[in-house]
Amino acid sequence: MKTITTLLIITATSLMLSFGVNAAQASAASPASLPTKYFSRLPMFEAPRLSPNGKKIAFVHNSQEQGVAILVVQDLASKEQQHLLASDNEKISVNWFDWANEQTLIASVRYASKRYGVDTLETRLLAIDAGGKDKELKPLLKPRRVAAGQKNYSQFQDNVIDMLPDDPDHVLLSIDLDKHNEPSVYRLNVNTQKMKRIERPARLIRNWITDQQSLVRAGERLNFKTGEAAILVRQPGEKKWTTLFAFNAFNEPEIRGVGFDVDPNIFYYRRYKDDKRALFKVNLANMEHELVFDDPVYDVDGALIYSPKNRNVIGINHIGGRIYWKDSFARLQAELDKALPKTSNTISHASRDELTYILFTQNDFTPGSYYLGNRKDNSLVPLFRQYPELSTQTALEHQLVTYTARDGVKIEGLLTLPNDSAEPVATVLFPHGGPGARDIDGFDYWTSFFVSRGYAVFRPNFRGSSGYGFEFASSQMGGWGLAMQDDLTDAAHWLIDKEITDPEKICIVGGSYGGYAALMGLAKTPDLFTCGVSFAGISSLKERLYRSRDYLNSKYFRNQLGTDTKDLNARSPLFMVDRITAPLLLVHGARDIVVDVKQSRLIADALEKAEKDFKYIEFDTGTHYLSIQRHRHELFRLMDEFLKQHLGEGEAVDQVTRHENKTGPGSVTAY
Repeated sequence: MKTITTLLIITATSLMLSFGVNAAQASAASPASLPTKYFSRLPMFEAPRLSPNGKKIAFVHNSQEQGVAILVVQDLASKEQQHLLASDNEKISVNWFDWANEQTLIASVRYASKRYGVDTLETRLLAIDAGGKDKELKPLLKPRRVAAGQKNYSQFQDNVIDMLPDDPDHVLLSIDLDKHNEPSVYRLNVNTQKMKRIERPARLIRNWITDQQSLVRAGERLNFKTGEAAILVRQPGEKKWTTLFAFNAFNEPEIRGVGFDVDPNIFYYRRYKDDKRALFKVNLANMEHELVFDDPVYDVDGALIYSPKNRNVIGINHIGGRIYWKDSFARLQAELDKALPKTSNTISHASRDELTYILFTQNDFTPGSYYLGNRKDNSLVPLFRQYPELSTQTALEHQLVTYTARDGVKIEGLLTLPNDSAEPVATVLFPHGGPGARDIDGFDYWTSFFVSRGYAVFRPNFRGSSGYGFEFASSQMGGWGLAMQDDLTDAAHWLIDKEITDPEKICIVGGSYGGYAALMGLAKTPDLFTCGVSFAGISSLKERLYRSRDYLNSKYFRNQLGTDTKDLNARSPLFMVDRITAPLLLVHGARDIVVDVKQSRLIADALEKAEKDFKYIEFDTGTHYLSIQRHRHELFRLMDEFLKQHLGEGEAVDQVTRHENKTGPGSVTAY
């Protein structure tokens, strides 16, 4: 077999997809003239998936011209394309899709709704003929009668737990048709919509897990009221369940099932090793446990990687990349990294025979690109770029830094500088949402936009962020506005003390929890920040807790936020408006079902009564995820104007379009 160091990477002029943007067509404009829409566009292409035999590819094309997301299938040999469905994301969006067989795609769609006056997110499952003969979208489920005169419309109807690769006409679906919020498992025919129940609701199991022989072998139990949780397993052909682990999800480190190996006795799970989450496996035949993979610095949170051909576990996703420990994919990954040393390279999908694959590449300063790989002829063909108008930015590499909080805790963060000047610069402090999330390296369109305007960006992984162990993540329980917020204050002071940041030009910007942190930053430390931007931010913890009462995870919110009204108000920006002195930009979507728009309306009213300097924009059909293109464009336009007004115009980044017409062994097209 040839090594990929002699890989033929075909030039961008060979792009086979008609939607592709040739390198020579991309803008060569100066940095100062790069429009905000280059950064705020939805990725032009998303989620490519190969058909089982690798002869077709399905993907989503986000068309700026039409303002719609189009699900496309293309024949890789003939280049013929079919547009299967399109959505403007106003009321309904494509959630995910996959090949059930060579002819049929199944797609999940999501939309906002209400049940008994309570906001909900709903999902539905469709079957789509990808052969061109029948473009009708077929709903795969119908309401099921559960009692006289009643029908049960399950809220989530897209939880496919097994694609049944040996049975191309069926999938296994976990859905609560028989008992509310306790799913059964059904074998669903993707052609006829006929269903057969193979597992009834049992023991408060919320999540079912099949083995590689497609037998239901494990279940994750959770009592939403008490937090009592367990992982249950059973042997093939048996009905008796055995408790493998039991814990309390509200106050103990969780243990999660991950999946089975091709050997039906080998079950993988994640649990904490010391304070960090690690991957283990157990042999269910003799109950012997073994550590498989751990990281002394970070939690191991990613999904298992399976061989499409052999179905054995060959690795795990970890910190934005893939780690292989056996199989030929380990060699392929090493060869790709050698051929493309300046990017992070991820094999995102492969055909059943593993000969055709999709490669995703990116780095801190280069937006993501997809390639089609062929292991027979040892080639890579460019498919498409997610942000085709953006070129490599020479000054955008993220620096992983550590600063010390006031109580001695070490906090990691990503610092991105617009230039190599030794002079302090205007800075955007950009805390992530969640708060149980974290920022990692790689291309980030928000950061890229801020830096293109000449601002430094700092993204601290403050206490409550995930990935740093149980104790660190648990800091968010009752910690909103306290040490979590102090970590951001300390980050700002660290930037100033290190002479990275001009103390007169620092703006705190965030969305969701980050929006709360931005509001809280202006209220708690009014003399520190020059301005603030809150998108979909939380202003009242009491209101947040009140709205959670109608949802199954209300007990989690009580533990997370606390229940004492006086304390909740003391940690809520809404009740600290008088302390805010810096200008504020507020933006929220009226159809946000994650953080209700009332959160921004309340603080906007309070700011107006207090005669504060602020601007409030509400998108009438806006969502929490900026999924509608015009809203994303408008938010970035507003931020651009706001930051220029209050931080000034920084020195623009050296950002130009570059392309080389190299072909042949070992060449890479830069564009």
